[in-house]
Amino acid sequence: MLSRTSFAMSYDQTRYVLNGILFMIGPATLKLAATDGRRLAVIENQTQIPKEFEKTPPKIIIPTKAIAELLRTLGDVGEARIILDENQVLFNLGHTVIISRLVEGEFPDYARAIPKETKDKLKINREVFLSAVKRANILTSQESQAIKLELLKDKLVISKVTPELGESREEISVGYGGPELVIGFNPVYLIDVLKSLDKQDVMFELTSADKPGAIRAEDGYTYVVLPMQIN
Repeated sequence: MLSRTSFAMSYDQTRYVLNGILFMIGPATLKLAATDGRRLAVIENQTQIPKEFEKTPPKIIIPTKAIAELLRTLGDVGEARIILDENQVLFNLGHTVIISRLVEGEFPDYARAIPKETKDKLKINREVFLSAVKRANILTSQESQAIKLELLKDKLVISKVTPELGESREEISVGYGGPELVIGFNPVYLIDVLKSLDKQDVMFELTSADKPGAIRAEDGYTYVVLPMQIN
């Protein structure tokens, strides 16, 4: 859950409430959310929650440094105990104990940023898409970050033109029957999420050039990313 949300955390110190991951504990699930204002990652899993959390489920923001330490320390198996205090949290991992202060403040209402599910979905092989986006990313620059996605019937064209660096254009076969669309994205925001997923195919929802795209997985994961203007 941490690895599929942590890359969306903000490191902008002027938006300190986004400098971490929001933990929403209970009444029967653990939900994590992270955003930097340009993308949002949310994941929810069923888990056993103490009865005292059923009536007033706590919401806490774990800061970026503690998240990095958890990612470095957590193994793939075993149990973790989370102990909450008024302004700090303790993670007992058995062999390691991590104590951290909480981020003070109110995390934004992220649910309002999640678009409604659309029927026209782009079905695409994750590894093929990831490789193509990585190649287009090579030609980006600080002044020209966005790559262009041209969505046609059963075909996606990924391209990038940077006069001082060169031009890239790649066509890949996809499953799609919706309207044609041209949209720009920061390739890093696509690479991050595609690397975190393990399914063979992903369903990418796109509605218009100025509306966010969304990737939803069956295991309670949602990723929302804002488009960029194409130079």
